[in-house]
Amino acid sequence: MAITDKIYVKNHRQLASQLETSIPKGAFKGATLDLLFQGEGLEKLDEATQERVLDFSSDFLDCSCDNNPYCGCPERKFVRYLLELRAQGLGPDAIVDVMTDDYMVYAYSGDVLSFLDSGVRTLEAAEGLAEVEGTDETREEIRRAKQDLAR
Repeated sequence: MAITDKIYVKNHRQLASQLETSIPKGAFKGATLDLLFQGEGLEKLDEATQERVLDFSSDFLDCSCDNNPYCGCPERKFVRYLLELRAQGLGPDAIVDVMTDDYMVYAYSGDVLSFLDSGVRTLEAAEGLAEVEGTDETREEIRRAKQDLAR
């Protein structure tokens, strides 16, 4: 299961009540993406919530794909965002705190830890393949990325 399947809307019930519609708890579920992408009813939200929802939309849903927001770009952008937070030296708990502050979404720290650990294991495999292929420069680049992710 992808990490984006484990990203949830904070205050989900309150948000649904303000919007006077039901939405899934998952931030990357189809109905949630539809609501954010189309922007219908967002004026019903309080100013702080509206600002975070619009930030989420502009940061993750902005692409020129024909199938937007179902093109996979929002999920890839969010994964990149998580990796950038990790590159700043944040641990799983801090990553959850920042994403909640930035976008009113959250995940369980254990899910973020599993995501990061899976990334390290994938990079270990890629490093091994680069070593077998004899591409020292690529292997070194992967090793550095693995170390950055594992710290």
